[in-house]
Amino acid sequence: MRVLISGSTGFIGEALVRRLTELGHQPVRLVRSTPPDSLPSARWDPAARTIEPGALDGIDAVVHLAGESIASSRWTDAQKARILNSRVDGTTTLADAIAAAANPPGVLLSGSAIGLYGDRGDERVDETSSAAADFAATVSVAWEAAAQGAETDRTRVAYLRTGIVLDPSGGALREQLPFFRLGLGGRIGSGRQWFSWISLRDEVEAIVHLLHADDVTGPVNLTAPNPVTNAEFTKALGAALGRPTILPTPRLALWARLGRELSRTLLEGGAHVSPSVLSGSGYRFHDPEIGPALDQMLS
Repeated sequence: MRVLISGSTGFIGEALVRRLTELGHQPVRLVRSTPPDSLPSARWDPAARTIEPGALDGIDAVVHLAGESIASSRWTDAQKARILNSRVDGTTTLADAIAAAANPPGVLLSGSAIGLYGDRGDERVDETSSAAADFAATVSVAWEAAAQGAETDRTRVAYLRTGIVLDPSGGALREQLPFFRLGLGGRIGSGRQWFSWISLRDEVEAIVHLLHADDVTGPVNLTAPNPVTNAEFTKALGAALGRPTILPTPRLALWARLGRELSRTLLEGGAHVSPSVLSGSGYRFHDPEIGPALDQMLS
């Protein structure tokens, strides 16, 4: 299978490229500049909504992961515009190209996020649950709407509503490890907010699974089947590292670094998200429980 991947040099994308190669598939990088290796590649400019002619020739599937990092800096008005536009412009570019192709790929797996659900307290949510009304939810709703343009009787479309992806090589866990290793890690706020996570291994394996799951369309939550609270995650990470987690993380320090809106959205709120569609499609998780998952990652 030839798989065109946007965001292929990112945290998830690079791991997906490696796994597809191991399985005998041929990943093709969709890049804005010079590719990092000798793998096949095609050029695009999502901001200008252009893509190299012939980029989809011979492509069996597209995995769209590109977009401005939602947590790279404070949510100023300018940064919010970059986050939203990077997702809508890139997704629209791909969807239009797929819809116009003489021989389109059979599937588009397009990125999204569980931020669509917002802060839901102890409510349990799945793919049938409504969207929230905050900025993160607005971005995910627009992101998914842009991907709908690719859906035809020849191309199925699924939205990868990804949770907090855990692996020491990147993402949230890499940011936290230095503090926890020094014994400075602690719960955030009350610690009762839900933390819907997934290991990088399961994130990648689930994407590979969905490439072949011909009956799966629409939203798919990519989260482990056993979410934990922030306090439970904190305790599990401390145990995996053999370090204490007594002191809570100061809220003012988070606000100073990330700003109040970003901190409240990503760290002080959360949702108990169930991967109903993924589990129902026959996927079996490698890392369903947070303690063994962290032990495996950090061993």
